[in-house]
Amino acid sequence: MTTNLFDVEGKTALVTGGTSGIGAMLARGLADRGAHVVITGRNEKALEEACNAGLVALQANLSTPDACRALAAQVAEEFDHLDILVNNAGATWGAPLEEFPDSAWDRVLDLNVQAPFTLTQALLPQLLAKATEDDPSRVIMIGSIDGIRVPSTASYSYSASKAAVHQMTRHLARDLGPRHVTVNAIAPGPFESKMMAHMLNEFRDEIEASSPLGRIGRADDVVGTVVFLSSRAGSYLTGAVIPVDGGMSTTR
Repeated sequence: MTTNLFDVEGKTALVTGGTSGIGAMLARGLADRGAHVVITGRNEKALEEACNAGLVALQANLSTPDACRALAAQVAEEFDHLDILVNNAGATWGAPLEEFPDSAWDRVLDLNVQAPFTLTQALLPQLLAKATEDDPSRVIMIGSIDGIRVPSTASYSYSASKAAVHQMTRHLARDLGPRHVTVNAIAPGPFESKMMAHMLNEFRDEIEASSPLGRIGRADDVVGTVVFLSSRAGSYLTGAVIPVDGGMSTTR
């Protein structure tokens, strides 16, 4: 057994939505530490750049259950097992209460809640293939602090979806623990990403001031948490929702 509690070298990981934002941070962070990383995304140029950087990149739109199952089949062709599944792909929507459309619920909940459930379900054979009591496979959900606290934005379907992801994490953790699979969630605060770009451009000073640490998240902050959860150091943790937000959701 390795003496390095935080070693992920040689592990096989799938990161959905891995071409930008937090997903790209996590994919690069795991790959830099020796993991074999597969990412998914929709942007062909970004996928090509990821391939050139040594990642396995698969084009996928995970908005339907059939698409999730198709991706699982592709992953099964590439790898006989999966050590780490990071369910990161997601979407948001903002509109005033009086104008909030029905379509914003279907689009956001299908991708943010249905997709991680279906993909975890479809990839169970790969997750179980080499999972042991001492070295369980890991499912890591990317939630949000907006699923913990009420956000300042009118993103009703997004905050509801992330609260659902947190509860789904606990539910799956209970059922998959006996099968040597841990399930945890990270609830990020604001990080540099396409999803946060408008808010950071407009309100960066106020957002940073809302954190006791006085800044937004950096790549190392979220990568460190995923490496911990994926390594031997995190093998006895399951069903947890970890806010990585500089204290924004826990001190105000």
